[in-house]
Amino acid sequence: MTSQPAPPPSIRVLLADDQTLVRAAFAMLVESARDMEVVGQAANGLEAVEQARGARADVVVMDIRMPELDGIEATRRIAADDDLAGVRILVLTTYDDDQHVVSALRAGASGFLVKDTRPADLLDAIRTVAAGDSLLSPGPTARLIARVLRLPDRPLVSAPAPAGLGGLSEREREVLTLVARGLNNAETAEALGLSPLTAKTHVSRIMGKLGARDRAQLVITAYESGLVAPGADR
Repeated sequence: MTSQPAPPPSIRVLLADDQTLVRAAFAMLVESARDMEVVGQAANGLEAVEQARGARADVVVMDIRMPELDGIEATRRIAADDDLAGVRILVLTTYDDDQHVVSALRAGASGFLVKDTRPADLLDAIRTVAAGDSLLSPGPTARLIARVLRLPDRPLVSAPAPAGLGGLSEREREVLTLVARGLNNAETAEALGLSPLTAKTHVSRIMGKLGARDRAQLVITAYESGLVAPGADR
């Protein structure tokens, strides 16, 4: 008698939203997925930070507008906690202006969605972020960052230090430039005559050297440092 393959481990999801009905709806949706489970619900940012520490969630679905502590600051605190290094944050909000997107990514979020997203897309987004990938592709993210960087009253903070670029090899700087301009690993590999695996390895090493959690923060670093100029296209 052959044994059945073990089911994939469940993605542990923490829901943070100040509206009880919204949390309940999201909880029903997440629990309907065979590969996910809700391990906590928070009504404000402070509760989100506390439960992230206690529930050991893989992904926090974080609203931006919440009492006590907003979702961006809660994201920043979670991302800054070394004990929560494996926790990924998906920001979900009714507001989709550029500054919220950049602030969320800069604070340490790995993805961003608006609340009118289709249910199936939300579940896919949770899976993407749980796998360690950025939800937003670097192209759209780069265009958003470029627009915000043009505004003189928008100081950028909390991204990996641009000074870290000095530790990158010339090849790594080339790879970072292409990532910031919106190329994925396969496209970067083709542009530089590399294998996709080699391109992926370069991206991983760059993230390690710059202290970036994901590709989205690499994009921010490339723009902040001047490696890629706002408005530069592919």
